Amino acid sequence: MAEAGFPKDFFEFMQKAWNPLSFPLPGMITPTVNIEEIEKKIGELKTVEAWLTMNTGFVQMTIQTLEMQKAALESLRSGNAPPATPAADAKG
Repeated sequence: MAEAGFPKDFFEFMQKAWNPLSFPLPGMITPTVNIEEIEKKIGELKTVEAWLTMNTGFVQMTIQTLEMQKAALESLRSGNAPPATPAADAKG
């Protein structure tokens, strides 16, 4: 009796173990010789690359904004800080 949920094909089991999202693994399958399929895959990967580049820009912009906000808050805090002890030393 086979266990419920256990794939019958060992290759399928190994592919799911190593690649749970089912992305094609290089070398695990024979490469395609269809030029249209390769062009389609190149287009898909360029789209993903553009999306990742855009998101990287958003992350960098967010980091810079937070750094500017931190610097502004630090300057406000230092401006509102009570004067250092030189005035107290002048009395003594």
